[in-house]
Amino acid sequence: MIAIGDPIPDVKLPDTDGAAIELAAMKGAPLVVYFYPKADTPGCTTEAQDFTRLAPDFAHLGAQVLAVSRDAPAKLCKFRDKYGLTVRLASDEDGTACEAFGTWVEKQNYGRTYMGIERSTFLFGRDGKLAKEWRKVRVKGHADAVLEAAKAL
Repeated sequence: MIAIGDPIPDVKLPDTDGAAIELAAMKGAPLVVYFYPKADTPGCTTEAQDFTRLAPDFAHLGAQVLAVSRDAPAKLCKFRDKYGLTVRLASDEDGTACEAFGTWVEKQNYGRTYMGIERSTFLFGRDGKLAKEWRKVRVKGHADAVLEAAKAL
């Protein structure tokens, strides 16, 4: 599992258009990587809309925002288009990024135990090192809190 001070994991993911995203190559500017369980569900939609609403503020800081789920690129493309999302969405179908960040965890819901993505966010500084992390995220106000932390870098 990644810890404060660790470098950005060397993981490659496709975005909605199939372009490869190399996380380790994104250092040099602040980077927000957030993991969400499933596209087009209420909490995940609200979170993506909140980060989209704040996208100009993150851009003003020179920060990039990347949203990661295990959904296929085609599903992410529909999700982006349906809600007019401007946050870059990445697909981690094979779970490589989830493993590197420690977000693939055992969960329980209504007495059922299963594996899934723990809603988590990671903020990397310009040096490519993890500056702050949020685990077990509650969506309301979260994007604003991440923006404030990015301003403090």
